[in-house]
Amino acid sequence: MTERDLRVVLAEDSVILRDGMVELLTARGCRVVATAGTPDELLAAVEHHRPDVAVVDVRMPPTHTDEGIRAAVTIRATAPRVGVLVFSQHVETAWASRLLAAGATGVGYLLKERVARTSEFMDAMRRVAAGGTALDPEVVDRLVHGGRAGRVDTLTAREREVLELMAQGHSNRSVAARLVVSERAVEKHVAAVFTKFDLPASNEDNRRVKAVLAYLSETGG
Repeated sequence: MTERDLRVVLAEDSVILRDGMVELLTARGCRVVATAGTPDELLAAVEHHRPDVAVVDVRMPPTHTDEGIRAAVTIRATAPRVGVLVFSQHVETAWASRLLAAGATGVGYLLKERVARTSEFMDAMRRVAAGGTALDPEVVDRLVHGGRAGRVDTLTAREREVLELMAQGHSNRSVAARLVVSERAVEKHVAAVFTKFDLPASNEDNRRVKAVLAYLSETGG
């Protein structure tokens, strides 16, 4: 799926930022079918338009705490085919865990600074709209290094690197390119992760999702 195929609902209460994001998305060929400034407006827009992806600010009116993430969780439950990409000013591992509780497909969590990096933002939108995962590297790093002991601690340093990149939504080929190793080497590390997480042979994508969820459940607080 390319940007030009994407139908987007955008939820951001700051008019300046919202207008800027609409301009950015439109310039890249996306069709912003609706914008929203409140959680209720967001939920109504998703229900009406059923977009490919909803881009949602974590903090929204009236309290500017977790209204956006709660609306995102609702979308995940009521419209599972709609990708959800949330963005926040800060790393909030508890919010990331709540968002991923229903599964690690069609979901993303980015820091707002990443939104300004157009290529990264658009890549994350494409992955989420296609049913993939896009977690900000800083979110993943906080989850990895701030969690409690568990199966993650049985991984080697390289296996953990591979799993971190899997959690960010990278394919084996992309992981290999980033770590400058062969794709076969990555496959071996992924297989080791599956073994240590006690994930028997089944659908490859399903096992990747389960591995990411196990990783987040043990490192996310």
